[in-house]
Amino acid sequence: MLLLTLGFAFAPIATAQTPPTDGFFNVLSFGALPDGQTKCSDAIAKAIDAASAKGGGTVYFPAGTYLTGPIHLRSHITLYVDAGATVKFSTNFDDYLPMVLSRWEGIVVTNFSPLIYAYKAQDIAIVGRGTLDGQGQAWWDFYRKISRGTNAVPRSKWQEEFGRLNADTIAETKYRLLDIGFLRPAFIQPNECSNVLVEGVTIRNSPFWNVTPVFCDDVNVRGVTIISPSTSPNTDGINPDSCRNIRISDCYISVGDDCITIKSGRDANGRRAGRPLENCTIVNCTLLRGHGLSIGSEMSGGVKNVTVANCVFDGTDRGIRIKSTRGRGGVIEDIRISNLVMRNIREDALLLTTFYTKTTPEPVSERTPIFRNIHFSGITGDAKTAGEVTGLGEMPIENITFDDIQLETKTGFTLKDAKGIEFHNVIVNTENGPVITATTTEGLEIDGVKTTKPHTGTPVIDLSKVKRVFVRGCTAAPETETFLRVSENSADEVTLEGNNLKAAKTTVEKVKANSSAN
Repeated sequence: MLLLTLGFAFAPIATAQTPPTDGFFNVLSFGALPDGQTKCSDAIAKAIDAASAKGGGTVYFPAGTYLTGPIHLRSHITLYVDAGATVKFSTNFDDYLPMVLSRWEGIVVTNFSPLIYAYKAQDIAIVGRGTLDGQGQAWWDFYRKISRGTNAVPRSKWQEEFGRLNADTIAETKYRLLDIGFLRPAFIQPNECSNVLVEGVTIRNSPFWNVTPVFCDDVNVRGVTIISPSTSPNTDGINPDSCRNIRISDCYISVGDDCITIKSGRDANGRRAGRPLENCTIVNCTLLRGHGLSIGSEMSGGVKNVTVANCVFDGTDRGIRIKSTRGRGGVIEDIRISNLVMRNIREDALLLTTFYTKTTPEPVSERTPIFRNIHFSGITGDAKTAGEVTGLGEMPIENITFDDIQLETKTGFTLKDAKGIEFHNVIVNTENGPVITATTTEGLEIDGVKTTKPHTGTPVIDLSKVKRVFVRGCTAAPETETFLRVSENSADEVTLEGNNLKAAKTTVEKVKANSSAN
């Protein structure tokens, strides 16, 4: 038998479990102990310093449990949390001092350091198949204790320090939570950064918001799992705030507040910064529990050019919620939301409201929120309420379309103080009430709207105080008692054309102006 020796040399292949040494800075080499009890803050900081001194690199966490205070990233640094690794963050609030420049619910403040923080850095990343654990219970408990409004709890040193550093902001905003002065830190907050990546990691038990880039450009969050208890306060999943060019994809989120929220600053503080959130895509995400996907309410810098597609909502409070209030200002415009499945939604499937808080009418100014050019299509599922569009008397919500919608709900769509609203190929089966109820609405087009479950004594469509309404292509289901009910003072403004309403006992019922449902 002839044996041949071939002169091939096989280079070792780098894997996630055995990373290459070139450019990698293993925290174990800098003194970190993966026992979950020894604080590794200094070792991690030394690894980051060493990587930064080389012009950048990857700070590597092999399998094990690491206890640390906040981690501050620098330019060209990647945190690589490998499979089997858990980074647990300290519950000693003193570790998050000194306070740093931050943004908290849309207000620029000096506050506790976020758990992972970067300021004016470039090319930073947090990646891997490991877990980041914020151990938020201690923060939640202290927040609940001091926010009850009782004088029995003495003011803490952290509140005193926050008050000292933010006296002018507290006086200007008159916001109760700032006055309380214990603002829990965000988990991951890059501030004024560019080229930011968060990928693959599991994030648990954040003290406050989870992934919240602020004033950043080129942000990519993909394949991230975010989990907090449903009872945890304000543990929003992903909240880009006054950022540009954001991509959120393939994430699984189950939290105690909004799963994903798009923001751009609060009131005068946000308007002064004047930086909108723009050019954002959100695709292929699964949202469980929490409040669903929101735009606002902190949107004083404006929100524009947003696409949401191919997402699943299951058991969230709401599906899509676009929210603001008088005093906030800002323009939300050019939004497209499509191809969503919503199941077990406890409240509204689709909600657009400028009455997020109680307010009194005021003249139009920079304080007036504006919603326009927002389009929904390809949505199916079940919810308590199909949807709501509620504008302001002085500033109606304008140019909203609903296309290819199929929902099973308790109640249908309601419109108030709206302009240029269109429904195309919309099927809503309600347990009670009309499919569409509209008042003080102008320029309403209802095309191909129907229900397969009409109700005795209830019209399919109920209109009052409307102008320029066009109803076409609609079909009345068998046993429809009344298809359209309209107040007498609006009847001349309603046109029906090309409908199949033969099955309706009454096609159009005219009622006195005050009799139609509002």
